[in-house]
Amino acid sequence: MPQTKTNTTTELLLLLMLATLWGASYTFIRIGVATIPPITLIAARTLVAGGVLFAIIRWRGLSLPKEPEIWRRFLIQACLNSVIPFTLIAWAERTVDAGLATILNSTTPIFTFLLAAILLRNERVTARKLFGIAVGLAGICFIIGFDALNGFGHQLPAQLAVVAASICYAGAALFGRNFKGLDPMMPAVGSLLCGAVILIPVSLVVDRPWTLAPSTASILALLALSILSTALAFSIYFRLIQTLGSIGTTAQAYLRVPIGVAIGVVFLGEPLTQTAGIGLVCVIIGVMAMTMAPRRKTVRG
Repeated sequence: MPQTKTNTTTELLLLLMLATLWGASYTFIRIGVATIPPITLIAARTLVAGGVLFAIIRWRGLSLPKEPEIWRRFLIQACLNSVIPFTLIAWAERTVDAGLATILNSTTPIFTFLLAAILLRNERVTARKLFGIAVGLAGICFIIGFDALNGFGHQLPAQLAVVAASICYAGAALFGRNFKGLDPMMPAVGSLLCGAVILIPVSLVVDRPWTLAPSTASILALLALSILSTALAFSIYFRLIQTLGSIGTTAQAYLRVPIGVAIGVVFLGEPLTQTAGIGLVCVIIGVMAMTMAPRRKTVRG
């Protein structure tokens, strides 16, 4: 029993770290896209992050898998977890307010729950998880502010693009369980390198990056986004998929919102809603409800 408690605490701390890394990515992206076009920023993000992780696994004396079937899975994971959702969100945020986009993108755990329960039938539908989803969404609305919902229905294609990105993330969380038995860094580096192979040609054609003049701030933000919010975050992500499960891991979509909002307030001077405190409590309760394992009944006899 003590060992189980220690392991659960460790995984929840890693979940908090993952939420922090991905919450900070909003600030890094905001600074980066100021002088770097979105597609080029994303292409560089996947290339740098994949390169960093590749160097680390080589330093550890490991080699990437050579089986074509595993690389096919890496390619699918890349499309679900980076190429498609990153591009959809980057396109959508040209017209959708950041608050509304955050609320829409925080629906990932709901889609994960629905896909797992209805299509795969390998996640138990419990009142506790349903409660966690509902409370978590309420917390998001409190933190961002309900005024952000006033624009819902406007720019509908862009809003649907953010929802589609959330569905992609949900699919990635479920598909990520196909990498059990591999070191968590393997699917991270494999999918990132596949993403870079897809995105770099698009960047060359669309943005012609050799004509750009990015600022120092944008370059530093890109490096932080690549190394911290992508390379390190993906390594944690694939570990948590194996330990907390798909729904538990995607619960960080709720948790990263208060963290991301706090980082934006501190470093970008963004406004904070009056109901943020209530929302933070709701989010924490929701994440705990979705991730904490139920107590097992002890049989005496």
